[in-house]
Amino acid sequence: MKRFIILVCMCFFVSLSWGQILEEKNVDVKVRYNADSVRAVLDKMPYFTLFRDNYFSGGIPLGTKPTGHNSDVKFQLSISQRLTKSKLPFDSYLFIQYTQKAFWDVFRESLPMRDLNFNPGIGLGHLIIRHNKYIGKAYLMLEHESNGRDSIDSRSWNKITFSCALVLNDNWETQFKTWIPIIDGENNKDILKYNGIFQFAVNYRTCNKRLQIGALITQRKAWFGFNTQLELSYKFNKRENQFFFIQYYNGYGENLLEYNQYKNMLRVGFVIKPQDFSLY
Repeated sequence: MKRFIILVCMCFFVSLSWGQILEEKNVDVKVRYNADSVRAVLDKMPYFTLFRDNYFSGGIPLGTKPTGHNSDVKFQLSISQRLTKSKLPFDSYLFIQYTQKAFWDVFRESLPMRDLNFNPGIGLGHLIIRHNKYIGKAYLMLEHESNGRDSIDSRSWNKITFSCALVLNDNWETQFKTWIPIIDGENNKDILKYNGIFQFAVNYRTCNKRLQIGALITQRKAWFGFNTQLELSYKFNKRENQFFFIQYYNGYGENLLEYNQYKNMLRVGFVIKPQDFSLY
């Protein structure tokens, strides 16, 4: 565990220094990385903004007959508030975020909410600058996740997370996230077996920014076990920030209540995305 903590911390500080990496040995660092450019980008961004994708979608299971008990509506709300400017060490800033994911049984009598997953967090963020150009973000966060229920339906855990999102070129971006788990829920001691230990994502975006395709792979504790989430988003008007949305989920851990139950779901709806990165 100590080695893993050291590795995560090293990865975080390496990513913070990404903008300082020289492509040519004789290039002056001041030319490659300007702290003022980091602050300029950050100061132009709003303090309050979307954090992850905000979506509303309805879906059915694949491979089995859809019923009112296995079909649902899934939606996510995610926001963040920056608390400081980039004046902390490594030009980082302090922020808080709140994400809520809901699974709503709209096809059942009385339309009950099957599960609500609450995910607040506080952390340090850093804008990654290269060639004085904003190309990514890195986060070191303390996150809590629970479903707010009691007795045998209670699920909760905490984690220290490191995540990084990078633009590779005009069309491709990649993301990586890993965590140190702090499991306090009595009814989900084996959650790592299903919710994984790290995740990797890749997104493709057309040059006109209207079509986006994303894939999120979460490595479960088993060597060859993966949770897979595939997404397609398309906006009919390039001036809007509302996309037609298709999401496919295959694996475990989609929600906390049923974290150890296999899901194979296809959902359709709409999504509102952050201006720069669609974080997972």
